[in-house]
Amino acid sequence: MKRLLTLALIALTIGLSSYNVGNPAKSIFLSNNQNADLQSGDIIFQTNSTGLSAAIQLATRSKYSHCGIIFKQNNGFYVLEAVGPVKATPLTEWIAHGDGGKYVVKRLKNAASVLTPDNLVKIKLAEEQLKGKDYDLTFEWNDERIYCSELVWKMYKRGAGIEIGKLEKLKDFDLTSPVVKAKLKEHYGDKVPLNETIISPVAIFNSPLLVTVKSN
Repeated sequence: MKRLLTLALIALTIGLSSYNVGNPAKSIFLSNNQNADLQSGDIIFQTNSTGLSAAIQLATRSKYSHCGIIFKQNNGFYVLEAVGPVKATPLTEWIAHGDGGKYVVKRLKNAASVLTPDNLVKIKLAEEQLKGKDYDLTFEWNDERIYCSELVWKMYKRGAGIEIGKLEKLKDFDLTSPVVKAKLKEHYGDKVPLNETIISPVAIFNSPLLVTVKSN
């Protein structure tokens, strides 16, 4: 197992050379491009007012209902996201899925020192271990299925040892809206796991470890 992980790290290190991560604070910027202020490891947020997203917005009292981690490859950007399944989506396609194409990009305040090539490899490896997992409609704190903010939190925790966003319990959210109640009923029946550990998109968004680098 240890040998397999070592080989995986070597392969990812070679692959990430195409991400231009030699100096993640500077070297992967694109000149004269709308994405010139993005870099691998940035966290991107958007809103979608339909279906489950609407319930998430109401329960968390936030307009942001989805997030992912940006990486650059072959001179293009994509977003690592949990949307059923966990996968990489081209950035332009990801943005188009949100309401009005609106989004916000945030970055670690100390990204230059934390997002080293080694840590970026580890963060990407954490995603590789979860790739293909189905979307978790019941928001359970395990790896059997994964939801969007859980993927972001676990990638940073396992890859860089950083906890971005405060973990909460389901009971900490506003569950009073009829829309939220209907979704709880749909996914849990009469046994709502109020003590289930949850990481919400807005908890990551509001983390004091992050700073906004781009929004529209």
